[in-house]
Amino acid sequence: MDHQPQTIIVGDVHGCLVELDALLRKVRYTHGDRLILVGDLVAKGPDSAGVVARARELGALGVRGNHDERVLSWFRAEREDRSLERPLSRGHRAVCATLEDEDVAWLEALPLTLRLPEHRVTVVHAGLRPGVPLAKQDPNHLLNMRSLCEDGRVSFRADEGVPWASRWTGTDLVVFGHDAIRGLQRYEQAIGLDTGCVYGGKLTALLLPSRRLVSVNARRAYKEIL
Repeated sequence: MDHQPQTIIVGDVHGCLVELDALLRKVRYTHGDRLILVGDLVAKGPDSAGVVARARELGALGVRGNHDERVLSWFRAEREDRSLERPLSRGHRAVCATLEDEDVAWLEALPLTLRLPEHRVTVVHAGLRPGVPLAKQDPNHLLNMRSLCEDGRVSFRADEGVPWASRWTGTDLVVFGHDAIRGLQRYEQAIGLDTGCVYGGKLTALLLPSRRLVSVNARRAYKEIL
């Protein structure tokens, strides 16, 4: 049977290149397929530069995650000869030292949301606030939100309120990452793919148009989940 072109949306990789390659083998990735990453390609794991290089090599698409944005903030500050409002962690500084100029440019070009109209899918790193048009979503929410509180507030925490995805009723299926504590999330109109690979969990992909979920186990825990 011939391999039909597919769209492969992959959860938070966080520098786990070995697991990304294993997942692509498992889904039988070919160059006719479209690879999309939900953000947080870098930080915490063992080979952030390798993940970005692989994404560039394969012509991947994606959205920026909060850790990608944190690393980019350092490069922007360097270019503008200013200091960061919040100093980088040691881990983020280490990532900055490994990235080539082309890697940085590629990360900077990633949007905060990506719409796939042929599948009626929107990809975002963290979440969308229900009832707010895509063009008016707060960028900070797109990168960091996890929950909705009873009083309507957006929360960046997983231990308060309810998962924002449980309240999403938009016409597009939203595919996101960012929430390793809650793990795989499956709702009628939202699927969360962060299954905590860097913490020793799994790396998960959603295949379109079949909407099949495929995972590989992490080789080990590279970081302790907070």
